[in-house]
Amino acid sequence: MGLSLSSELNEPHLVNVHLKAYRQNYKAFIIITYHTKNNIMTYTIKSSVIKILSVILIIGLVGCSALNQTQKGAMIGTGAGAAAGAVAGALLGDTAKGAIIGAVVGGAAGAIIGNQMDRQARQLEEELEGANVERVGEAIAIKFDSGLLFGFDSSELSPEAIENLQTLSNSLDTYDNTDVMIIGHTDGIGSATYNMGLSERRAESAAEKLADIGIDRSRIKVEGRGLTEPISDNETDEGRSLNRRVEVLILASEEFQMEAENQ
Repeated sequence: MGLSLSSELNEPHLVNVHLKAYRQNYKAFIIITYHTKNNIMTYTIKSSVIKILSVILIIGLVGCSALNQTQKGAMIGTGAGAAAGAVAGALLGDTAKGAIIGAVVGGAAGAIIGNQMDRQARQLEEELEGANVERVGEAIAIKFDSGLLFGFDSSELSPEAIENLQTLSNSLDTYDNTDVMIIGHTDGIGSATYNMGLSERRAESAAEKLADIGIDRSRIKVEGRGLTEPISDNETDEGRSLNRRVEVLILASEEFQMEAENQ
């Protein structure tokens, strides 16, 4: 079913909702997509039907444009479980936050997934060079400074990047019930179109290397967000340095989620 919302600024918002039940566990999937003049955001949530309908009601009553990103995360977290609270405060782009919130299972199954993610995160934190490894929700978020992975204005992987991707590949082999999402970001210098292309090429380059090493390409999702999701001020050198990054998410596969729910 679909729902159209209009904000007080008279900007059109389109919300497309899809619900799905599987096996004996009556769970639902909701995909929320809203369009503004400058952006398109998509969140996927899996939870009980009652919570899903609550989220739809909140969106209908409030409207997306009236909320800042923290409030959006909190709103969606209402339907996705308590782990969403940690996601809202994470220093990540909106695409990464939405993916992590969407992957939350919660309850006993979420605890099973979280326990594995704890072990995997500790291993990666010890072995990855120049990366920030963080446990967020029921996922692992890894941030690389783009300068450590690529040369200036380049999508060619550096030797250090290849070594880190080999380490990541080893971990994905060990925990083969996980999927990975690679999201490229740039700073605010240059045109939006050029930066979007550069971020996409860099994310794709990392994905191709993982596939070459031996990770099934179907486990890897790639996004380029260009300059659209800064996590700091683009007016300073320090801020631009933080914005030039590659985010790597490790998420429970759908099979792992279903297995955990059936335990």
